[in-house]
Parts: sequence; structure tokens; C-alpha cells
Amino acid sequence: MLIVSTRGSNVDLLHVLFGTVLALNNDALILLGAITSFTLVGLAVLYRPLVMECLDPAFLRSVSRWSPVAHYGFLGLLVINLVAGFHALGTLMSVGLLVLPAAASRFWMREITPMLLLSSCMALAGSASGLLISYHADLPTGPTIVLCLGVLYLLSLVFGRQGLLQPRSPHHLKA
Repeated sequence: MLIVSTRGSNVDLLHVLFGTVLALNNDALILLGAITSFTLVGLAVLYRPLVMECLDPAFLRSVSRWSPVAHYGFLGLLVINLVAGFHALGTLMSVGLLVLPAAASRFWMREITPMLLLSSCMALAGSASGLLISYHADLPTGPTIVLCLGVLYLLSLVFGRQGLLQPRSPHHLKA
């Protein structure tokens, strides 16, 4: 950002920060579709070792050679998805799109597979509602999508099964 702003460029810094969701051309959409397909295949291949890597990496290292593959494979998938998100949503908004649905679904689910499905549904619902609100209210699309996802997170934080309004059992208070 510093180099672009000091050297002068015809690149609009607001588009770099906030993206241009509604101005994606066919080449960008093909790139995003290819990254999505590659990610889904990669996650299907790495699913079991990746879950073990997240839950108990020492155990996975002791019983399998998949630990570094799962770890670095996931980091690679994360990077290419962030790059795709930077292209569509900008640098600031793509992190919100990655983090907020997963964090919100954690308040509703305790098992990994339902949590993954719920976070995907939340991301889809937040994106669709953000697009609709931005269109009808004449607001910037990327920030509106992330704002909708933020609202879903706050609702989950308050009303979720493990949210703030749920009663705590006495054994949770002992520590």
C-alpha cells in the first residue's frame, strides 16, 4: 500500500482495501471457481488428517506421516483462498469472510462436521443477504457482506447453544 501510494499509480486504493465484488470479470470468476474447486478437492483429501492435526498434532505425528502434509497443505489452501478473497473482497474484508462464519458456528455446534456445514451455510446466507442489502440500500458490497456476517456472529454469541444467554452448569464454574 505504501509503495503504491507514494509512487503514484492508477490503482484505486479503496478497491485494494475493500475489493470490487460486483465488478469481477469473467477471468476473475474463472480463477475464483478454479480456486474453489481445488480447495474442495484438497479439503476432501486432507479432511481426516487435518481434523487430527487440529485436535492432537502430537498424536498424528506419532502414528502417521500425514502431519506435515495436513499442516502445510492447509496453510497452502488458506493462502490461495486469501489471495482469491483479496481479489474479490479486498484485503480487509476477505479475513472477515474467512473467520466470522467459522467463529459463529462454534457457538452452535460441538462436532466438526456439522460445524463445517453450518459455517458454510452462514457464509452463504451472510453473503447473499449482504449482496441484497448493498444493492437495495446503495451501500458498498464487500463491507456490507462482512457486516452481515458480523451480525450473524453477534447473534450466535448471544443466542447460540454455547452463547452468553445459555445457563451454565455448576461443573463449568469449578476450575
